[in-house]
Amino acid sequence: MQIQVQNSLSSDIDTIFEFYDMAVAHQKKVFNKHWQGFSREMVQNEIDESRQYKILVDGIVACVFAVTFNDKLIWGDRDHDAIYIHRIVTHPEFRGYAFVKEIIKWAKVYALQNSIKFIRMDTWADNEKLLKYYTGSGFNYVGVVTMEQTDGLPKHYEGISLSLFEILV
Repeated sequence: MQIQVQNSLSSDIDTIFEFYDMAVAHQKKVFNKHWQGFSREMVQNEIDESRQYKILVDGIVACVFAVTFNDKLIWGDRDHDAIYIHRIVTHPEFRGYAFVKEIIKWAKVYALQNSIKFIRMDTWADNEKLLKYYTGSGFNYVGVVTMEQTDGLPKHYEGISLSLFEILV
């Protein structure tokens, strides 16, 4: 089995949105909150800026995720020297492959090559299952933030509290 992390291409955008639709359907089954959709323009911009990624298993797209390098509205004064991982979605046929750990391995290499100190993530503060999964994958829990300013963030960030996680590289 060969696992590769690659930049997503413009030709992947329909696949990315199929993954988002699968993620929302799954979120609705297992939790009381879900993503509220994303703009194609935002995702295309991430692709154009080489911030949208896919994980291939033997050449098949199995997971997608995005990164950013600043997240001031979520991380406030701690927003520096970090790569922020967002919107990890695993195709249902590939659940159990521990892609978060693969993303962490990839992000550590990326961080070292680019003099970045932290790998960071967030999730809904009341999602106990993901809290345990992320800390079990190597992230340190660093606290909760309640969102006040959400201009420019996807709609599901409005009025929520987030748990924050980081790994010091």
